[in-house]
Amino acid sequence: MLCVDIETYSSRDLKTSGVYAYADAPDFGILLIAYQLDDRPVKVIDLTEDELLFDTTAYNEFCEALFDSKVIKTAYNANFERICFARHFSRPMPPEEWRCTMVLAATLGLPGNLAGVGEALGLAEDRKKLATGKRLIDYFCKPCKPTKTNGGRTRNLPDHDREKWELFVEYNRQDVVAEAAIRKKLSIYPVTDAEQDLWSLDQHINDRGLLIDTDLVDKIIRYDANYQAGLADEAQRLTGLSNPNSLTQLKPWLADRGLPMNSLTKDTVKEALNNNPPSDVRRMLQIRQETSKTSTKKYAAMQAALCSDDRVHGLLQFYGANRTGRWAGRIVQVHNLPQNHLPDLDYARELVRSGDFDTLQMLFPSVPSVFSELIRTAFIAPAGKTFVVSDFSAIEARVIAWLAGEQWRLDVFNSHGKIYEASASQMFHVPIDQIKKGSKLRQQGKIAELALGYQGHVGAIKSMDKEGSIPEDEIPLLVNNWRLANPAIVKFWRNAESAAKTALRERRPVKMPYGLVFSYANKTLSIKLPSGRKLAYYDARIDENRDGKEAILYAGVDQKSKKWGIQETYGGKLVENIVQATARDCLAEAMKRIDAAGYSIVLHVHDEIVVEVSADDGDAEAKITAIMGQPNDWSDGLPLKGDTYTTHYYKKD
Repeated sequence: MLCVDIETYSSRDLKTSGVYAYADAPDFGILLIAYQLDDRPVKVIDLTEDELLFDTTAYNEFCEALFDSKVIKTAYNANFERICFARHFSRPMPPEEWRCTMVLAATLGLPGNLAGVGEALGLAEDRKKLATGKRLIDYFCKPCKPTKTNGGRTRNLPDHDREKWELFVEYNRQDVVAEAAIRKKLSIYPVTDAEQDLWSLDQHINDRGLLIDTDLVDKIIRYDANYQAGLADEAQRLTGLSNPNSLTQLKPWLADRGLPMNSLTKDTVKEALNNNPPSDVRRMLQIRQETSKTSTKKYAAMQAALCSDDRVHGLLQFYGANRTGRWAGRIVQVHNLPQNHLPDLDYARELVRSGDFDTLQMLFPSVPSVFSELIRTAFIAPAGKTFVVSDFSAIEARVIAWLAGEQWRLDVFNSHGKIYEASASQMFHVPIDQIKKGSKLRQQGKIAELALGYQGHVGAIKSMDKEGSIPEDEIPLLVNNWRLANPAIVKFWRNAESAAKTALRERRPVKMPYGLVFSYANKTLSIKLPSGRKLAYYDARIDENRDGKEAILYAGVDQKSKKWGIQETYGGKLVENIVQATARDCLAEAMKRIDAAGYSIVLHVHDEIVVEVSADDGDAEAKITAIMGQPNDWSDGLPLKGDTYTTHYYKKD
């Protein structure tokens, strides 16, 4: 086993560009390589040293191990080392030969960074990551600002501060010590072969990347800069303010015109516009709406991450949602792309590509909104290829119905599949054929479905009902009707919480239908899923919560603050984790089958898979649809269905 950590230099920003573009920079280079072979002492190779001081013996030993396919390579966030070495040595680094300690930590719900894991596990000080790293990385690994003091240089080299360099060498060494200590402590929770194979597939998908329509991206960014500048000038002329974007300046201006506003959020601005304000106020609020749109930020992210092959790579983070094992988006954040609803999407796209923004502005009321809807279309298939996009239809609703045994819902998915209409029919006792798309009952059925499956209550309905279409006094009745219509799901919440508490109190496994098993060992509450994979809640216990009530507590990362601390869970939340994790496992099985069928997956978003296929492969869509609907060995009775279409650029069908 070869445990490794490296320190590198690149003029590209790692955070905004991602490791692929970072390593693709012409000035990229590896500075230090710290490594440990099996349990031998850690060695550091300084690649900046001259020939007389360079440790050739250690370098040869390291390279022999690195290039030996029988040697397992480990690193914390192994994707970084793997890609950097591939660039440095100009040869592939097969992910099958690598193991990622960050993934191992994530399977237990531990923090996402090396220092955070060391703290959470209570490692001894001599086994933790050193806290000196950030300032040393800023000094040696990034370009510096030229000044008179530093002689106008744009990069700091070891000779510019030998004391700092020696600290940096020790920092590099200690990272390997910390990674090895974490891996050893977590060795009782090994990553399964199935998950290791899935990580390797994930790495191949990220290596493959997605082709970008650079012409579309460049023209949108250039035009938007001029467009936004024009809006800023108009706002200044209209208001007479030096900075109309400043709330401290804009609020008094609005108040003087009879519109006092405590805040200028998206919702409050929209509400103010609906109240027929004076023409100058209306236009200023419209300008604020336009300038507040983030329609070009994702285009800028694409530019920042663009590699020399005109592709962006590394868009997906394996086990990024570490409670359920779902992927997270990185760089361009493909998991929160705006949807596209323009009926003439092709025409709008061609107007942009041809640079005809005058016609675009004449035909469409909001240019930023058009740019927002075109974001997905910047991902394109190369010449001779096309995309086949397949999405699991209502996967979470199907999974919760299956696990809970809510038969009427399973009957819906095994027939017409109209769950919003069927839910409204069950709640309000109205024949389903009388519930039409766009009707109030269907809207309430949809909101209830999206908000209430995981023990949501009034607050969940309000959060989901962005338009405020449901009167507040009707919400409790809607919640009650949904629960009465779904007694098996309500029982599932109770049973999940009871099973977790029993496992924690009695230290014994508690079994539920479809292979679900709750157990407790080594301070960890585990839930075995139907697939055999486990969810983990580290340092779990039953104790008093902040309100003095008995609750299930565990140590985890808060989803809002992103800080490590004590978290609370309950029946509905446990069910949410189980359902989303099971849906993720369904996606994983489909990905493996599609890959095994010889197709190249280039992206997946939530429950959707994007495959790059030959343009003359007329059977691809049907074959991929069939694979998506194929049952898994562990999901007997779960109705799966893939909605599939073919397109030359990515979009929502």
